[in-house]
Amino acid sequence: MTDQSFSPWEMFFSAGPVVRCVMILLATATILTWTIFIAKSVELASVRLKLKKAENALEEADTLNFGEEWTRDNGIAHTLIMAAETECRRSQDIPDDNEGLKERIVLHLERLEAAEGRRLMRGTGLLATIGATSPFVGLFGTVWGIMTSFTGIAASKATSLAVVAPGIAEALLATALGLVAAIPAVVIYNHLARQCASCRAQVADLTALVMRLVSRDLSRMRVIPARGSVVRFGSRLAGE
Repeated sequence: MTDQSFSPWEMFFSAGPVVRCVMILLATATILTWTIFIAKSVELASVRLKLKKAENALEEADTLNFGEEWTRDNGIAHTLIMAAETECRRSQDIPDDNEGLKERIVLHLERLEAAEGRRLMRGTGLLATIGATSPFVGLFGTVWGIMTSFTGIAASKATSLAVVAPGIAEALLATALGLVAAIPAVVIYNHLARQCASCRAQVADLTALVMRLVSRDLSRMRVIPARGSVVRFGSRLAGE
């Protein structure tokens, strides 16, 4: 009598076509989970570094013009400053409207901040789907495999445990693979969500720094014309 092999590899090839397809699907989901984890970890690490550099640059900047110049190689920071400068140019024909200008800039920056948050979370939704559905997919494979085993037992009229055990073991492997796919997906999703929240907080800090530069430039425009000087918005020098 030959010994029945119960290694996962042998059980995979001994399983029926439906259970085998379920196992392949779960293995693919596991590979996707770790691929997303590596890719997003590298991306978020790069984003955090750029945001930190942009924050330092805006802390040192005196005007929006200097802030724009020092963040030209920094995506979201430069986008925020350009949005503020664009709104300032479009509002030049509205006299004595500093508070309204600030409100319009804040609304625009909030939209850009929300869009950046959505961009940072891109790809993580698949992890949530894998974490939520993998156990049920694995359970489906197990139920189908057990049904097939019981059907084969009834057809062969054999009730020995040695006959039942291999089919049930192969079916339970699908549940095990479902948990292997789901648990890392949930843990990695929560980890990446925390990292994205940290990046969004840094973007919010950049928004506050941009608004500080806007307020500073508007104050210069309000004070210096009283002395008879000509002021260009965002320039470092009061008059030329």
